[in-house]
Amino acid sequence: MGRVLPPGVRREAPGFQPCLSTAPTLPGPLCAGIDPHPGLLAAWGLNDDAAGLERFSLTVLEAVGEQAAAVKPQVALFERHGSAGMAVLERLLAACTEAGVLSIADAKRGDIGSTMAAYADAWLRDGSPLAADSVTLSPYLGYESLRPALDLAAATGRGVFVLGLTSNPEGASVQHVGSDRSVAARIVDAAAAENAGARTLGSTGLVIGATVGSALADLRIDLAAANAPILAPGLGAQGATGEDLRITFGAAYANVLATSSRDILKAGPDRSALREAAARTLDGLPQP
Repeated sequence: MGRVLPPGVRREAPGFQPCLSTAPTLPGPLCAGIDPHPGLLAAWGLNDDAAGLERFSLTVLEAVGEQAAAVKPQVALFERHGSAGMAVLERLLAACTEAGVLSIADAKRGDIGSTMAAYADAWLRDGSPLAADSVTLSPYLGYESLRPALDLAAATGRGVFVLGLTSNPEGASVQHVGSDRSVAARIVDAAAAENAGARTLGSTGLVIGATVGSALADLRIDLAAANAPILAPGLGAQGATGEDLRITFGAAYANVLATSSRDILKAGPDRSALREAAARTLDGLPQP
């Protein structure tokens, strides 16, 4: 079975930074996606509304919260329900805090100036109803456009995950440009500079797709030198295996949070089945 905490023992999560060095190993390097797609809601026998959204989300948290190092709600799937959906997301993030489970808001925010500062305030400020332990960011208006979020995350003990090398086919048209000085390589270098001096892992993480294959080697990207936590979506339903992750990430594998969503979520709504699916996923991840 998977590496779970003893019954009744709750993991403390006082913020993202203090947990970075332990999240990949306590209890295992798994990030469970909370992706309430309409099809999954229907498969679970739930209505495609705010009530169904809340039941789905809190069920996943309750089922896998003691097995996963973090959970990652996909913000767009809450936004599609308007203010009622965002209210559910607020309650889910609060429940994560109460349960001591690290939360990664998959919002992929990116903008400039006061707009970026507002996004940072929403997702990373102490006391914000949307405050998560970490948030995903898009650097494609220039890495330094993310400065308000980078600085606020560091100040509040939270973290960010910056899109670095994604596995969608369209991503290569931007991210691979420049060969060994590619756009992706420069983003990784910028994150490494952000994390310089951190005793364990820095607060600036990277999103690197689990299915990028040889792209890291082809683009001569040294992820281990970035001292960054790595969020690696694509485990399971998108085709990546635990052994693929070990090979793809090499010396940086110990810093990887492997993300699985549909492969676990399709086991619901039964909580025991969800736990078993998470345990199987953990068992398929090689030790660092």
